[in-house]
Amino acid sequence: MSFFNTNWWIIPLLITSFSGILCPAMGTVLITHKRLLQVNLISHCVLPGLALAMALGLDPSIGGVISGLIGAIAAESLTNKKNQNYEAVMNTILAGSMGLGVLLIPLLGIRIDLEAVLFGDLLTANFSDLLRTLIAFSVFICLMFFGYDKLVHIGLDPEGAASSGVNVSFLNLALGFTTALVIVSSMSAVGVILVIALLSTPTLLGLQKARSLWIAMVRSSIFGLILSLIGFSLAMFLNLPPGPLISVLCVISLSLLPNNR
Repeated sequence: MSFFNTNWWIIPLLITSFSGILCPAMGTVLITHKRLLQVNLISHCVLPGLALAMALGLDPSIGGVISGLIGAIAAESLTNKKNQNYEAVMNTILAGSMGLGVLLIPLLGIRIDLEAVLFGDLLTANFSDLLRTLIAFSVFICLMFFGYDKLVHIGLDPEGAASSGVNVSFLNLALGFTTALVIVSSMSAVGVILVIALLSTPTLLGLQKARSLWIAMVRSSIFGLILSLIGFSLAMFLNLPPGPLISVLCVISLSLLPNNR
């Protein structure tokens, strides 16, 4: 550990690299499944779980994953109902979840650096943050290894996948659980709010003319890694917070998308 203490930038750099690879790969699956709005809900549901876990003396990441999973179940329930007001209801729950999390902090008498949770605090990341990122990375690899073909089938034809015997609800729940892990693990890098940019923008770049899901995932991860490393390097040089800077770079990189008029 003395090596990491002396070279303090190594752990933040590793977290940046893994998050830059993992988030776009996860985002590729989510966008092809048309589930990015659900991800936004999950990211906002994380905060109440973080607050409750800290009040109970537990690891905040455990509470974040559990409350994120509850958000995933709620999103899945709303998706299945196919209500015409689906997006309005989803956004209302999203805002309410964030409001509940903010209210719980003073009500429970706990201290949380809300700015770090929402927007990341990469330069103060420690080995526990790196471990969370590696766990999320491992869970995602397992999901792809054991469920890749089924996830592709669900993305292309969910009704056909269900009729052919694929347990769509279970795989969607597994996808929601993995998403919650990815969001919580990315807290130190870009925060639970800005993680949406890292899940989305590199994916839009990687999906261009991709012939298969895995090719799109690889491309997206490459773009995400490049954006994350550039953002981290600029943040170090300019003495700026890396998370918001990476998100700004994601917005700027949208100019690379082809204009399909």
